[in-house]
Amino acid sequence: MPTVTAFVRAALALALLLILAACATGPRISSDSDPSADFSRYRSFAFYSPLAIESQGYTTLTSARIKAAARAQMESRGYVYDEKSPDLWVNLNAYMQEKTDVVSTPEVDYDYYYSYRARRYVAVPYWRDRTEVYRYTEGTLNVDLVDAAGNKLVWEGVAVGRVARAKPEERAARIDAAIADIFARYPYRAGSGAAATRP
Repeated sequence: MPTVTAFVRAALALALLLILAACATGPRISSDSDPSADFSRYRSFAFYSPLAIESQGYTTLTSARIKAAARAQMESRGYVYDEKSPDLWVNLNAYMQEKTDVVSTPEVDYDYYYSYRARRYVAVPYWRDRTEVYRYTEGTLNVDLVDAAGNKLVWEGVAVGRVARAKPEERAARIDAAIADIFARYPYRAGSGAAATRP
């Protein structure tokens, strides 16, 4: 019998599928790295166990797709997948937060009164703020690269965007795009400590 936690995890998996549908410009991407790390030493990788997105002990359709996208990005940079003795562990995580935006917009309106001196009605403008409250769900997808020998985080990439619904056939492409956007911030290739310049 599935537990409440399993249902929560299933909801998270669904949210991951939807995370990139948010805005036309795509999710906000950021990254950070350990300046003391020697990236020239890293030539192989494997996935951390257990992955943060697989805390229930099994692979979901979403986590499998995210893993495949991350593996493709690492291999495209020359890293070799090696479960026995990797130089880097790749960990993946995702979570959601309910957010509220409050937007105030100035607007003008008019009151009318009769002027006996002018012998007519006069419009008098006045200004006020119109306030609107928007509630939405924000999703965050993390990719961590961990030095396997020192068990130390050396690079992290993060994508943050509003969660929106997507058709099933669009989800895989959006996951691939999110992971590609994150790895676009990763400047290294296997065995090279020189950071490639981004356009």
